[in-house]
Amino acid sequence: MLNEESMLRVLCVDDNRDTADSLAVLMQIAGFEAIACYDGPSALAAAATFHPDVCVLDLNMPGMNGDELGQRVREVDGGSNTTLVAFTGLPEEEARERTTAAGFDLHLTKPIDPERLANTVIDIVILRAPPSTRSSPRIPWPDPRSTA
Repeated sequence: MLNEESMLRVLCVDDNRDTADSLAVLMQIAGFEAIACYDGPSALAAAATFHPDVCVLDLNMPGMNGDELGQRVREVDGGSNTTLVAFTGLPEEEARERTTAAGFDLHLTKPIDPERLANTVIDIVILRAPPSTRSSPRIPWPDPRSTA
């Protein structure tokens, strides 16, 4: 588990309150700091102070949709490296077109296995980390001069 200073921050946004709250609880169970928002404007305000590492966004929300929200989160000071994950019930082809155009890193189709979502978020963040900050196991190599 990460310590508090390095805890991954996840912003979960869906106009369905149960879905947003469930996503946030799932991320908390996975060891992340997570908050839920239910619309684009409140999520944008939260992103400005919460500084999420990852945003899991519903694409189809009234008012400000997830496409616009994702782009605006990345415009917020320090948000350009925020990982954007679309969480949508849209057909695969339409979701791919929208998420690609909006610059999302990934899209997932509802419903999703909670463990898969948590592992996906972890994988994305690890892959986006600079090589010098990635942890990798040190495998001891035998000394070729040893006779053991």
